[in-house]
Amino acid sequence: MVTAIARRYLAALRNPSRAARLATALWIAWAVIVWNVVFDHVIVVAGRHYLNAADLAAQGSGAYARIDDWTGPAVTHALWIATAAGAAVLAIGLVSVRLAARARVVRSVRL
Repeated sequence: MVTAIARRYLAALRNPSRAARLATALWIAWAVIVWNVVFDHVIVVAGRHYLNAADLAAQGSGAYARIDDWTGPAVTHALWIATAAGAAVLAIGLVSVRLAARARVVRSVRL
């Protein structure tokens, strides 16, 4: 019974429109994941830079380091970088799905 359900599900994915929708959904999910990872990485790097500056300030070789002076610009920078990375992944994915769907239609017309 389970194998019959699995076969029916896999057979439904052979439908080009369903496969294209699934591929599009997976590319959108991938773009969201990339956005989150890049945003988090930029914030973590800014936090490390702040800790370094605070350590230098505590040793007396610099001005007092406030975290707001480091995280404010880092959030703006992270938003821009993460959005660019996510948009690039999304654009590549959607164009790829469109080209693959078009190639499949052309191939089926030739047969």
